[in-house]
Amino acid sequence: MGLIVPQNYDPHLTVRETQEAIKYIRDTFQKEFGREMHLERISAPLFVEQSSGLNDNLNGVERPVSFDMRTFPGENIEVVQSLAKWKRMALKKYGFQPGEGLYTNMNAIRRDEELDNLHSCYVDQWDWEKVITKEQRNVETLKETVRTIFKIIKHMQHEVWYKYPEAVRHLPKDIVFVTSEELEERYPDKTPKERENLITKEHGCVFLMKIGEKLKNGKPHDGRAPDYDDWQLNGDILFWYDLLDCALEISSMGIRVDEKSLDEQLNKAGCNDRRELPYHKMLLAGELPYTIGGGIGQSRLCMLLLNRAHIGEVQASLWPEDMRQTCLENHIVLL
Repeated sequence: MGLIVPQNYDPHLTVRETQEAIKYIRDTFQKEFGREMHLERISAPLFVEQSSGLNDNLNGVERPVSFDMRTFPGENIEVVQSLAKWKRMALKKYGFQPGEGLYTNMNAIRRDEELDNLHSCYVDQWDWEKVITKEQRNVETLKETVRTIFKIIKHMQHEVWYKYPEAVRHLPKDIVFVTSEELEERYPDKTPKERENLITKEHGCVFLMKIGEKLKNGKPHDGRAPDYDDWQLNGDILFWYDLLDCALEISSMGIRVDEKSLDEQLNKAGCNDRRELPYHKMLLAGELPYTIGGGIGQSRLCMLLLNRAHIGEVQASLWPEDMRQTCLENHIVLL
């Protein structure tokens, strides 16, 4: 999307006031999120062994940051790209039961990210995962969970308004559900991103469902790894962000693959070599709990609630010098 500079932009808060607001949002949201979703906070790794198969390969083209360690000769260590698989293993290891779950802070480095107002090479999110029963692997469970998350975000808007009334962004009253197939049928001549923008602008907030499976045009709406989300039971929470005139993704989430959907999706994606990895063997053998989970962008949430023009205003990362200078000239102070 490139750098977008809104006209007459006013952040309303100083840098120090912004730092205070960031801490308030993060502290308050995670407490309420854990309580409402029945999740316990646990510690999570920054890196994993490549041979474990636990790292998320996202769209399959991103290069994870990797390095070697003296203690593990011959092993490639990777900085996590998400904790989608690790969380499910943790739920089994720690003995979580249906209705119970966990959340954790996930920090990642996306070395191939194209940097702009919404995308940073540094990723910070709340990763969460919850045990469900096999009978709960359905669209109603998914929608109910999405509505709960939307309610928490909406309540967070009111909390921020009490402290920072001049800076807070007011969010839509409800969230609308739509599938990628419905979007293709409605906007056949548009790109996936254009479809997202059109539908989100119309409704204010959308949960876009069924991402990963090929559509009628032979291409998926967006890439999804075949070994964590069930492509029929997943989606993204999108808010319309008129400051940048685009949809802002706050969360990617879904009901996770079971033995059947993993088998089918590995075949469709041509990733059958993964069947020999420890995680995938356990899953195919039915040794892992059925779960629902996802991630919620911490900086994205702060950006949304504080109505900021650039994600670099609410997180410390690396940016090209010309971008920093252009932003500074337009009252966009990158941390």
